[in-house]
Amino acid sequence: MGQIVKIKSIEHLTHDVLRIVAEKPANLSYEPGQAVDISINKPGWEKELRAFTFTSLPEDDHIEFSIKTYPSHNGVTNQLLSLHAGDELIVGDVFGDIHYKGEGIFIAGGAGVTPFIAILKHLEKNKKIGKNKLIFANKTKSDIILEEKFNKLLGENFINVLSNEEIAGYEHGFITAELLKKHKGSENAFFYLCGPQPMMEAIEKHLALLGIAKEFIVREAF
Repeated sequence: MGQIVKIKSIEHLTHDVLRIVAEKPANLSYEPGQAVDISINKPGWEKELRAFTFTSLPEDDHIEFSIKTYPSHNGVTNQLLSLHAGDELIVGDVFGDIHYKGEGIFIAGGAGVTPFIAILKHLEKNKKIGKNKLIFANKTKSDIILEEKFNKLLGENFINVLSNEEIAGYEHGFITAELLKKHKGSENAFFYLCGPQPMMEAIEKHLALLGIAKEFIVREAF
């Protein structure tokens, strides 16, 4: 059994992504990029564990998650849509393979951007954004999580790829080897990947074609 914490606030970041801020459990420690098992402290939902990535920093006095919801599935994320400040979550074990190793290109698909939110916040706080880039794949512009924040933080090093919309200033289609080659600089040693499994596998093949060694690929698949 994990620790029970109260929700402090819930708001929509996009049409289907919630930002949930909750109390921080005592003795909780994690690295930027890591995730934790969460369940809802409601009858019938206490044992329904789901992994969500922290989008807060370890030193914050609260914990925060940016969670994509699926209202059509009657599951945990749908239940989250009905929660309010004062409701409770159960916080379980921390895990996750993504951590910052050095400057590189963060490649995210949809809600896969969440570990990178925490890592980039951490780098921003320490004034170490440097030449890091974020390539972010979504279906439409309305799906982009924290677009304004990333624009401000990364400027031209924030590249959006939209599969279902063609908009000036946004790449259209999917993340290809050509796109990666175009944005890869000699200073971007590492490639951080997080998103749906098929997308990750495709990108790993692209990176192999570009001659990127496996030790320079840091990945997580949800």
